[in-house]
Amino acid sequence: MTTLMTEVQKDSLTEIINISFSRAAASLSDLTGHRVMLEVPAVSIHPMNELHATLNEFVQEDIATVHQIFSGSLSGDAMLMLNYDGAIKLSRLLTEGDVTGDQLFESDQEVLTEVGNILLNACLGSFGNMLKVDITFAVPRLNLADLDNMLDSLLIGKEEIQYVLVVYTRFNIEEREISGYLLIVLGVTSLERLLDAMGNLG
Repeated sequence: MTTLMTEVQKDSLTEIINISFSRAAASLSDLTGHRVMLEVPAVSIHPMNELHATLNEFVQEDIATVHQIFSGSLSGDAMLMLNYDGAIKLSRLLTEGDVTGDQLFESDQEVLTEVGNILLNACLGSFGNMLKVDITFAVPRLNLADLDNMLDSLLIGKEEIQYVLVVYTRFNIEEREISGYLLIVLGVTSLERLLDAMGNLG
């Protein structure tokens, strides 16, 4: 199979992701009480062995990721990924705490896990609805690590060669700029189903 998307597939996928992200942003806005602006998401597909080089262009520090395993017609591991500083800003904004702190406490981690749960469910839920596929979610988990250790933890079963659908956007909450990524790790079977669905929408 090819890992390249046709223009029709990419346009359809970008439109669906954009709608899903908008709904996720609305959920985050309700949660924070502040207006949340998102840049138009950039979408690309990479073989798993190219992911480190792709993300290393943007991530050179410790990161906070909220993982949510999903299954059904499409199965994989969806993640909200924030740099450590951005994770602190977001958690303190929600708890109205001191944004000058440089450590994520247990209460901050609980808040981030819940934020990830809300965002990933809003995004993947609308994603599944628009594609007319059933997706079920496992309990989310928070992981604090550097990029290498995070990538080592990406195991979704012994499926064939894995591919990663990388969606990048930047969150703007009031004057606090928080960069975030949504990563969706797919096996080759799920990726084929996804691209077929995109082609059918076109």
